[in-house]
Amino acid sequence: MSAGTTAPTTVVRFNLAGPPAAPEVLSARYRAAVEMAGYADAHGLGMIQTEEHHATDNGWMPSPLAFAGAVLGTTRRIGVTVSALITPLHDPLRLAEDIAVLDLLGAGRLITVAGLGYRPEEYAAHGKEWQNRGALQDEVLRTLLDAWTGEPFRYQGRTVTVTPRPYSRPHPPLLIGGASRPAARRAARLGLPFFPSAHLPELERYYHEQCAAAGTAGWVLQPPRRTCLLHLSEDPDRSWAEYGGHLLYEAQRYAAWQSAGARSAVRSAAQDTAALRAEGVYRIVTPDAGVRLAQEDGARGALILHPLCGGMPVEEGWRSLRLFAERVLPRLTG
Repeated sequence: MSAGTTAPTTVVRFNLAGPPAAPEVLSARYRAAVEMAGYADAHGLGMIQTEEHHATDNGWMPSPLAFAGAVLGTTRRIGVTVSALITPLHDPLRLAEDIAVLDLLGAGRLITVAGLGYRPEEYAAHGKEWQNRGALQDEVLRTLLDAWTGEPFRYQGRTVTVTPRPYSRPHPPLLIGGASRPAARRAARLGLPFFPSAHLPELERYYHEQCAAAGTAGWVLQPPRRTCLLHLSEDPDRSWAEYGGHLLYEAQRYAAWQSAGARSAVRSAAQDTAALRAEGVYRIVTPDAGVRLAQEDGARGALILHPLCGGMPVEEGWRSLRLFAERVLPRLTG
């Protein structure tokens, strides 16, 4: 990097989605993901990111807090973010306990983004009413904030106390995710940070207006203008030919969940790998190209590695991650 340039955030994403596979194959992939997180931690990457989805046929991560616990237990420095946790699907008291324990385990390294989700099937699978998701979200968030004080509080007509107290003060890192004005209003009303699901400056302005009206103070974690999911290769043409189908698998399944008006940082309309490559959302790049992306975006950008994307073979995922750690990262920090 040139003098005076600040490096972008470096993220390793894991959702473990892929074509149906035998349990022993999935077990190996989960173990590899935790081992990769340990490697990322040891080599100075900034964040491990995971997410939550249910009622799928592709193994998309349904239990990100359990996975976060495994990652926090094998790492010492790197942050772990769940982006997003579909909080209305969770029991509020149990969720408060689980996040408090993870906050203690990681000494404040877990960041939770609370989202509503966008698939009615997930609510049906958990016996929750899709039409009631806003009220469910309000109840969960109020309960979390009350529970993490460590003091007795009223919950559904009874007095309860949640222990242990979290490590972080005043509470574990919690952001509100979304792409709508109601999400921004909810974050402002509760005095919580806001994480738009895409680069939406107008929604950031609205959030700050709502904070001023509510008498709260907050901040926005705005995604960069350009979000790319990266795979590192010495020969991108060969890698697209051999592994592009894995990237297309995830892109198409994720796109099938998104409504026409959905606003997401990761969005694809590709029908084949050639179209996916041309879009530039999922990218296979050389180490030199990875450095150039970092230089173009600077501190406002994010380099998001996706080593196990769409059922990518574990050994190929390791090659990508090692290329980044050995051939890109030193040039961002040196």
